Amino acid sequence: MKKTESEVIVACKTATTGDVPGKIRSMKSFEFIALSACTMTLTALGIDIMLPAFAEVREHFGLSSGSTATAQIIVFFFMGQVAQIVFGIFSDRFGRLPIIRIGFPLYIIGGIAAAFAPNLEFMFVARFVAGMGASAIFMITIAGVRDRFAGDQMARIMSLIFTVLLFTPILAPFFGMAILSVSSWQMVFLTPPLFAIVVFLWSLRLKESLPQEKRSSLKWKNIGESIRKVLSNKTFLRYTGITTILFAALSSYISSSERIVGEIYGKPALFAWIFAGIGLLMSFFSLINSYLSSRFGARLTIKWLLVVYALTAGLLLLLTLISGDPPNMLFFFIAVALLMAINIAVEPNSSALAMEPMGDTAGMASSVYGTSFFFIGSSLGSVISHFMILGVFPLILGFFVIGLITVILVFTDRRPTNRSPA
Repeated sequence: MKKTESEVIVACKTATTGDVPGKIRSMKSFEFIALSACTMTLTALGIDIMLPAFAEVREHFGLSSGSTATAQIIVFFFMGQVAQIVFGIFSDRFGRLPIIRIGFPLYIIGGIAAAFAPNLEFMFVARFVAGMGASAIFMITIAGVRDRFAGDQMARIMSLIFTVLLFTPILAPFFGMAILSVSSWQMVFLTPPLFAIVVFLWSLRLKESLPQEKRSSLKWKNIGESIRKVLSNKTFLRYTGITTILFAALSSYISSSERIVGEIYGKPALFAWIFAGIGLLMSFFSLINSYLSSRFGARLTIKWLLVVYALTAGLLLLLTLISGDPPNMLFFFIAVALLMAINIAVEPNSSALAMEPMGDTAGMASSVYGTSFFFIGSSLGSVISHFMILGVFPLILGFFVIGLITVILVFTDRRPTNRSPA
């Protein structure tokens, strides 16, 4: 039976205040959603705010204006997400809170070290460490939501969280430019760890969401069984695969966006406005997805979103083949905005559908899920970015191929398309 929105909020209140017997009720639903959005925002803030500073970073380290090396600052941050698999194992054994309290210091220390890096190699290592911290925070947030919700209900809550989260790419580039106008790129890089300190202190109000009786042991047999259970679930693999390859396109665009606007199209002054405009549409689509997944169910919604994604990518590819590389700037960024918006709208549904059958292995499942789409996805994205030197054709071709693969994956799910029980 479908639940009303008021019932969802009541469920959220119960989940965020009474999930573990004997704990003091201290956090209401609104605060839980806001805090979850802020913890997940740390990943986006650790990327978006520094994009406008890449030109100064290239100048500081003596790189050419067309160098793609600054894209690796983003890639290494994403690659640090490989630590999620370890954090997932320990979160299922010791609970969610100890892991998130390890993640924050890693994020803060790595962020500060990157701001004062003497060379790019040191910065890449520091960014990897910060990415490890972000992975713990991100993974525990998803696992905490899954501990409390499932199916379409989780998709709705995740969409609300993502709606708040997506104000980051709208505001962060302007914030980064404002800091650059009065300070240096180092101050821009310091902003995310400073914000993380505030969120860390706020997160101390969180209560444990994984009861003692549901925790697993650290025996290799049990760990192996958890991994086998996760990797043998076809539903989990299908929707994790969809998210992973979609993230390859998203990470490639984000890491190269400053170069695309400033160097390939030669309009650096428009970068923040374009990035913010795309972020605004992404936020709107996330909110729309919350309604669609509630009205039609996560599975039906994700199918038709991916059909629109593939059609849009196909039209963009056709235009590029006809008009040349790069295509018309206005058409290109309208198409990219729609593709990025669909990408972010799909993620709450795919994560909910992937995590739904996981039950008490939610920590392991969320760590495998996060490791896959961050580490594998960003690695694939870096390959696309590597070939994007003089034009955007590699990215456009990637959009199209990824669109086709995701449509095939989602339409070969032969289970009944009834909505998940909320």
